[in-house]
Amino acid sequence: MENRVYYGEYTLKHWIELILNKNIILPDYQRHFVWSDEKVKTLIQTFSNKQFIPPVTIGAFKIDGKNDNLILDGQQRLTSILLAYLGLYPNKDKYSKPLESYVSENDDEDDDEDPCICEWTFRELTKKGSNRDDLIKKINNAEYKSLDFNLDDEFFEKNFLGFSYLVPDISDDAKIQQKYYSSVFRNINIQGQTLLPQESRASLYFLDKELTNFFTPDFCQKITVKNFGNKAKFDFVRYLSLLSHYFKSQNKNIVARSYKSKMEQYYEQYIYCVVNDEESKLFGKFSEIFPNKEYSSRFELLKQTINNLKIPNEYSSIIDLDVYFFGLIYQIIFNKNEIPIIDNTKIKFKDGDSIKYIEIDEFKTKIDEKINIFKKGAHKKSPSNLQHLRKRMEQSIKLYEKIIDNENA
Repeated sequence: MENRVYYGEYTLKHWIELILNKNIILPDYQRHFVWSDEKVKTLIQTFSNKQFIPPVTIGAFKIDGKNDNLILDGQQRLTSILLAYLGLYPNKDKYSKPLESYVSENDDEDDDEDPCICEWTFRELTKKGSNRDDLIKKINNAEYKSLDFNLDDEFFEKNFLGFSYLVPDISDDAKIQQKYYSSVFRNINIQGQTLLPQESRASLYFLDKELTNFFTPDFCQKITVKNFGNKAKFDFVRYLSLLSHYFKSQNKNIVARSYKSKMEQYYEQYIYCVVNDEESKLFGKFSEIFPNKEYSSRFELLKQTINNLKIPNEYSSIIDLDVYFFGLIYQIIFNKNEIPIIDNTKIKFKDGDSIKYIEIDEFKTKIDEKINIFKKGAHKKSPSNLQHLRKRMEQSIKLYEKIIDNENA
């Protein structure tokens, strides 16, 4: 069977039935409904005016022997139709959570960005029942507010929404399906509302559960950068991609070259390379660095070393974070080295031509001194400058090499 794409349209009533009966479901990585109630009303008005609504995209998946139809593009539209049918809208006071953004080079305060997001999807409704009457009875009024659209059943029976239905060659070779949908996720045009970076990235690897902990290991979740009152999560993919590029090229000057204004594209290109285990001119081949996807032992060593060196969990700037972590990750994950700790308090350190034992705190002081140098002048004003980023990476690697090189000295 070859890959196929089918086109058509269903009544809004039929789409609602598909959702409530779980004939179509959301991928695990989609965790947010981001449309305001005004956007929901605008969509309904657009249907009433018989204007164009972009079609949704559904994909047929075979996961662990089970066939599912996943909503690849259209969550906001389909959810809005369901909410209009029920006359409800989720209470943001109940479901609002701080937006877990990834740390980036932009250390500026952004007053225009809402730091909170509604962590709710229609899964909260479908687990309560499969028809309107059951749902309404089980709804907690504190969790939803009423929206009166003044719609009757005829509205949902006589208005239509189009679709594209993707059916890949679902053979027993999961790799074929993975590659097909990775390509789809990279190229699909999400109408109206772009996925959050963490959702967009997760869409590339969610079919391969073995890689989830590779891109988002648990020990990274508590490491954050906090400035202007907002916290941003440690972005492990950022370090993996930049260091993979450096590891392959051994030339810091070409790392992320030509990607300054499109770093998210750079990170997703790395994920795509890993997921499909394809040779990349930028990043090399995943299986050559991690044969048989064996990365867990190196990750566990990295986690232990972070604890042994008492490396902080919270930082005031990405500059601090980079100097602490670029070299550490590079030595353990890529060079497969260990950092020898003596009596839980000291490390063996090369200072010029001499070798000496220094306290862990003294080593961290050396890191902080390097950070303070970087924070002077133009570097602090533009940490996203690729030359500055490469310099942080280079100096961090050199600092940690002074420990690694002396283990057997």
